[in-house]
Amino acid sequence: MSALKDKYINPLTDFGFKKLLGSEPNKILLIDFLNQILPDKHQISDLTYARTEQLGLNELDRKAIFDLYCTGESGERFIVELQKANQNFFKDRSIYYASFPIQEQAQKGDWDYRLDPVYTVGILDFIFDDHKSEEELLHIVELKNQRCEVFYDKLKFIYIELPKFKKQEAELETQFDKWLFVFRHLSSLQNRPQQLQDKIFQRLFEAAEIAKFSVEEREAYEDSLKYYRDLKNVVDTSRMEGIKEVAKKMKEKGMSDLDISELTGLTDDEIKEL
Repeated sequence: MSALKDKYINPLTDFGFKKLLGSEPNKILLIDFLNQILPDKHQISDLTYARTEQLGLNELDRKAIFDLYCTGESGERFIVELQKANQNFFKDRSIYYASFPIQEQAQKGDWDYRLDPVYTVGILDFIFDDHKSEEELLHIVELKNQRCEVFYDKLKFIYIELPKFKKQEAELETQFDKWLFVFRHLSSLQNRPQQLQDKIFQRLFEAAEIAKFSVEEREAYEDSLKYYRDLKNVVDTSRMEGIKEVAKKMKEKGMSDLDISELTGLTDDEIKEL
């Protein structure tokens, strides 16, 4: 087994995400994170983890596998997912998954159809193709009518585009900022930043310290980290090939190297090689 050089785990790996947010001893971390993005009326003080595999109503229904699935003390359902790369029909998949916590609330016999709220929370390590605004990284999606009035407030989809978060330690203002900083930078830190000295992050850093893992946990994390790095390499390579293809077409249309560089982020040498 190769030595792990980082002091803290990468929370964007499957192992890291579930170790920090998906384990019973650390559920206080998930509660704190969720409370930064939930409306005031649905703030939670406790939750219960449920099985993450939800079966359809009959054999023809497909299974839905969630990263985390939990229920708040007042009955709210939360699907919390880490998505490392964009995929075809990602939004369709989110809608489909949300249908399972809705359907499981059905009751036999007389039932008035009252439903508890269902939230899908997506922590995205990519940027939506159709949401390029650099300022807007938090998306709260709900059912609205033609006048943009909320038609139904018990079904929400919350997406966070992590690559858009650019703040450094000195710029962290809110608890939400601190959480996004942790998601983006935890594995590269050697010490707990001054801005993250409160008790909730003390708990997180203690849980994230690799030196405290058992042999089995270290092996599981290494496997998860390798998968994450391999996937990231594929995604980054694909993105770069796409950018170079666009830059090549710009060059063929007579655009200057300077303009191409400003629009694509490619260096002068990379553009000359096209």
